[in-house]
Amino acid sequence: MGFEKRGRPTYSVIRQNIIEILYYLGKGYGYDIYKIYRAVFPKITLRSIYYHLNKGITLGEFKIEKIEKEKGDYSWGETAEKVYYVLGKNAKPKGYSRIKEYLSKENGK
Repeated sequence: MGFEKRGRPTYSVIRQNIIEILYYLGKGYGYDIYKIYRAVFPKITLRSIYYHLNKGITLGEFKIEKIEKEKGDYSWGETAEKVYYVLGKNAKPKGYSRIKEYLSKENGK
């Protein structure tokens, strides 16, 4: 009789896609990651991106590199807080070419 894992599996396709995005970006903040995700993969909500970024931090797949406050004229006030994420020690990027191609097109414009 073997022991079976209980509960939800820790692997997530969405989180793996975010790992791939950060692999090519180097670092990125939530909304930036969200825009790239929406352009390359099926539709997703911003809330789901932030959920998976936070879950990835607890699993060691992502780390917070820095938090910046940016001044501007936003609907909610004068400043926005940007949390920049990088890959953590447990991230296992596979090197999806779709993301690389998309980013090279965007940077070529």
